Amino acid sequence: MNNPFKNIIAISLFPQIILVAWLGSNPEIVEKYYSQGIYPLISQFFRILFGWIPFSVGEIIYALLIFTAIRYVITRWKRIRTSPLIFLRNVVVVLSVFYFTFNLVWGLNYYRISIAENFAIRDSVTSQEVINLSERLIIKVNTLQNEITGDSTAMVQVPYNRTEIFNRTIAEYDKLSGQLPFLKYRHPNLKKSMFSTLCSYLGIGGYLNPFTNEAHVNALTPVFRFPVVSAHEVGHQVGYSKENETNFIGYLVTMQNDDVYFRYSAAAYALSHCLGAVRRNDEAKFTELYERINGGVRANYKELYDFNLRYANPFEPVFKSIFSTFLKANQQKDGIKSYSKIVELMVGYHEKHPL
Repeated sequence: MNNPFKNIIAISLFPQIILVAWLGSNPEIVEKYYSQGIYPLISQFFRILFGWIPFSVGEIIYALLIFTAIRYVITRWKRIRTSPLIFLRNVVVVLSVFYFTFNLVWGLNYYRISIAENFAIRDSVTSQEVINLSERLIIKVNTLQNEITGDSTAMVQVPYNRTEIFNRTIAEYDKLSGQLPFLKYRHPNLKKSMFSTLCSYLGIGGYLNPFTNEAHVNALTPVFRFPVVSAHEVGHQVGYSKENETNFIGYLVTMQNDDVYFRYSAAAYALSHCLGAVRRNDEAKFTELYERINGGVRANYKELYDFNLRYANPFEPVFKSIFSTFLKANQQKDGIKSYSKIVELMVGYHEKHPL
């Protein structure tokens, strides 16, 4: 324990936590000086640095760090057992460095002004308003499915590969940046995860590596869902950390696309969240609404259900519980359920901008 430098780093974790908590109660400061000040410069630097590389640098770094940590514990097990306080101090040093770096390069975006304020929309709804939006989305998704297939029973088959979907997503962000400057996306860095099989088993559609600002999408995700997931991950890159907000951004960007397959992806995605909200409160109403959906749309939903079922495993709930705890520690009191909070934002948005 006689290493002053390590001791100082370990102790610094506690004032860091206090500072971040204070910033969390002052979103205007975070918005002005971090989300619109420091963060764009940091994120663009990393996207320039790593964006040209066709594979994920961040995933390689993660793999090396995990390997190094396991090797450290195995090779130094005797020393750990004889000097547990030194080991504990070293763990806190690592946590302190991680916490500081995470918040500096991305994490403080959890505490910025909400996207509802940027759009000047409300984010509280009634059950009837969710039902009303569900009914409008059913009409929308049925219309799009019929437009694509000409047969209400035919499943939509998106004709683009995943790289083409990435390019179309990036182009849509570029188009929208004029009217929505807070979604400006420069120096794209959107990649398929090298660990897509693992992501599937963990129930992950995509994620942002905050330390390299590389956005990853699970390459095994059914293609009809791929556009909105891609747009969601770019939403993280442009500086929105909360999952309900990036879900909303992913939906909005994809729905604004001129391409009918992208609009179908967005409408089907939004409808699934709305129906989930209805089902939690009124099973009978959910059944009534679901029966109004075209058979082709339901076939796409079954495709997604079968995909999730294929990778179901006992460890997925454990991972989701850990991730939920992480979200709760970062201004998302509903944990993993915050993903479904997109419904409130959609109701507020479509109140001003009807479908």
